[in-house]
Amino acid sequence: MATPKPEILAAFEAAKGFMPVTEGLALYAAAVEAAALGLPLLEVGTYCGRSTLLLADAARAAGTVAVTVDHHRGSEEQQPGWEYHDSAVVDPEVGLMDTLPTFRRTLHGAGLEDHVIAVVGHSPQVARAWGGRVGLVFIDGGHTDEHASADYEGWAPHLAEGGLLLIHDVFPDPVDEFTGQAPYRVYLRALASGAFTEVSATESLRVLRRTGPGA
Repeated sequence: MATPKPEILAAFEAAKGFMPVTEGLALYAAAVEAAALGLPLLEVGTYCGRSTLLLADAARAAGTVAVTVDHHRGSEEQQPGWEYHDSAVVDPEVGLMDTLPTFRRTLHGAGLEDHVIAVVGHSPQVARAWGGRVGLVFIDGGHTDEHASADYEGWAPHLAEGGLLLIHDVFPDPVDEFTGQAPYRVYLRALASGAFTEVSATESLRVLRRTGPGA
């Protein structure tokens, strides 16, 4: 299994974010495999760039690019009063979260700015405007059914044959209704579509391969 260079792994561990190292290693291995298709690696849900570092490094090695999509105002569970809120990424002038500056510093510190296209916008709008295919779709955005489903419906049709669909925060236990049940339902939907075959499961990260048409 492909593993990131020590300096990239160190940057990943130092970056603000929530993905554990075990899942990061699985993400990186999948990104390296998908990058061999020579197509962009697409991420929904940038936050501060922790996982983007791994996609960018895999893209750099393969001569392609990572594309990461986020409105940078934070998802539901990151708003004030919620468990995952971080006041350090609130813009004091407008009073709203703005993770874009932190994300840019994350990329700059790892020397990966030239290997990432950062799209600031809402995932469904960007997906409608996107005209090409991608080799990987990593869904790690909002955790409501509305947002997780929209991310899947918007981006899965752009995934090339043989490409990889990754879904993060898949928690089958109903106790995780707010944090992982919507991604779990998207995961089940992808399998039920007949378009995807499961490749691996690492903690809450699922990796599926497009093996047929549809979504």
